[in-house]
Amino acid sequence: MQIKKISSILSSSFLIGIIALANTASADTTLWIVRHGKTMLNTTDRVQGFADAPLTQAGIDVAKKTALGLEKVSMNSAYSSDSGRSIETANILLTKQAPTLILKLDPRLREFNFGTYEGDLNETMWTDIAKSQGLTLKEWFDAGISVQNFANSVAILDAKVRAKSPSDNWAAEDYTQITARLKASLEEIVAQSEENGGGNILIVSHGLSIAAMVNIFDTQSDLKAGSIKNASVTKISFKDGIYKVEAVSDLSFAQ
Repeated sequence: MQIKKISSILSSSFLIGIIALANTASADTTLWIVRHGKTMLNTTDRVQGFADAPLTQAGIDVAKKTALGLEKVSMNSAYSSDSGRSIETANILLTKQAPTLILKLDPRLREFNFGTYEGDLNETMWTDIAKSQGLTLKEWFDAGISVQNFANSVAILDAKVRAKSPSDNWAAEDYTQITARLKASLEEIVAQSEENGGGNILIVSHGLSIAAMVNIFDTQSDLKAGSIKNASVTKISFKDGIYKVEAVSDLSFAQ
C-alpha cells in the first residue's frame, strides 16, 4: 500500500513538472514582414525615409497580389510603421485577413531618416556619399552599398550640413540609432505574441529597415541597400528564444 502511495505521488509530481515545463516553453512566433508598395517618390527617384508619399497604382496592384498570396496565412496581429505608404499597404493586406484584426502603428518601424536629404534626388545623396569616401558614384555602386555604411555616411554628411546651417528638420540617424529602435520594436512585438500564445504576425515596414532587421537577427547576413523589393515578404521565426531568418525579399507571394 505504501509503495502504491509513493508511486502515485511520483506520477503526480511528474505530471506537474511536465505541465510547468509546457507553460514556460516559448510559443512559436513567425514575423511576416512586408515592404510597402511602390510610391510616387520611388517613381521619381527621390529620397524617402521619414518623408512620405502615397502608393502609385502599380504599388497598389502589387500590394493586392501580396495580400492574395498571404491570404492563407492567418495573422494573429498586425503592425505597421506610422508612415502613410506603410499604412496604405497594410490596409490592403488586411482586406484578405480576419475583419476583426486591428492594425497597430509603431513609429519605430519607420524607414531610415536621411535628415536634410529627405525629398532630394537619390543621385544627389548617393554622389555625396561616394565623394566623401573618395569614390566615384559607379565605384561606390559596384562595391555594394552596405546599409550600415549607408546610414552612417548620411548621418555624418547631414551633421556637417547642420553645423553650417542649423535646421529644425529631424537629424539623420546613424545605424546604431536605427537598429536600436527596430530591435526594440520587434522584441516587444514578439514578447506580446508569446504572451498570447504565439502565431503569425504581420509587419509592414520599409526597404532599408527590413534589411537592417535581417542583419540584426542573422549575424552572418550583410544585406545591401536595394535588397528588399516593394511588396516582398521577409520571414523571421522565433522559437525557444532564438530568431531565425527563414526568407528574405520573397516575391513569390505577389505572383
